[in-house]
Amino acid sequence: MQVGRRTEGETLQADSLLSVDPDMGLDLKTHGISGFKMENFDASLSTYFKALLGPRDTRVKGWFLLDNYIPTFICSVIYLLIVWLGPKYMKNRQPFSCRGILVVYNLGLTLLSLYMFCELVTGVWEGRYNFFCQGTRSAGEADMKIIRVLWWYYFSKLIEFMDTFFFILRKNNHQITVLHVYHHASMLNIWWFVMNWVPCGHSYFGATLNSFIHVLMYSYYGLSSVPSMRPYLWWKKYITQGQLLQFVLTIIQTSCGVIWPCSFPLGWLYFQIGYMISLIALFTNFYIQTYNKKGASRRKEHLKDHQNGSVAAVNGHTNSFSSLENNVKPRKQRKD
Repeated sequence: MQVGRRTEGETLQADSLLSVDPDMGLDLKTHGISGFKMENFDASLSTYFKALLGPRDTRVKGWFLLDNYIPTFICSVIYLLIVWLGPKYMKNRQPFSCRGILVVYNLGLTLLSLYMFCELVTGVWEGRYNFFCQGTRSAGEADMKIIRVLWWYYFSKLIEFMDTFFFILRKNNHQITVLHVYHHASMLNIWWFVMNWVPCGHSYFGATLNSFIHVLMYSYYGLSSVPSMRPYLWWKKYITQGQLLQFVLTIIQTSCGVIWPCSFPLGWLYFQIGYMISLIALFTNFYIQTYNKKGASRRKEHLKDHQNGSVAAVNGHTNSFSSLENNVKPRKQRKD
């Protein structure tokens, strides 16, 4: 092989150094080797998952982010790194208000959650889904409708990483609790596996309930971003109660599939029950710490601060309602 006027020895040396020729762009040999290694890694990972979980559902083949696990895993690692490094970066910097973008963000997630809830309900109705146990290949086109909606549900878990990023930008680090990070980081990964193995059938129930709860939660967040609306917001406590109720109902519905099994894999049902139990334990502890161990006077004081960055009655956010300005005492208070 000869490139331009270089000798064969020079060309081989350039190849060994992973050279980039200005006339030919990235060296094709190097690119091929990297691509081959990545394909081998993906194939090995897929083989391991298949041995552990069984064959993947071919109906989602080629769908965005679903073909291999690596992008989802990388996004989760980046999320955890930002959770770790973000507060350090913001330590000596002014907090951001983010009020305008918070209104848009929360409105967008409210509408997306409402869309998913409505589509899941109509899909379940059209497919005549069985509450007690529903297989993944028994409702024809209705199954595909559920799959398409649940892909959006999976993708929404990536969007919801922004919840934590806003806390960091607003320097409300007290809200980044173990529960909050555990819930956000785990859901994206769990739903990648759900979408690849059980993307419809009995998987619909928890997602439907959670979408409804998120309509209430993100609408509350959006309204609380508008200062004039904060005195009229009273339902934050009931959102947490609703979350606990959804976990209990999901366990009941999932257990029905264990007691009266169908073609839905039992392993997924056992896993979901275990995961719901972990959320009940964490959310119950959060609820007790938030509402049962704080005096009435302190709760009244907290009512003054209703912001997406400081309201903490939902989704594992700590209930320290200290406002943005109170986090940095030397500065003047701001009405943001």
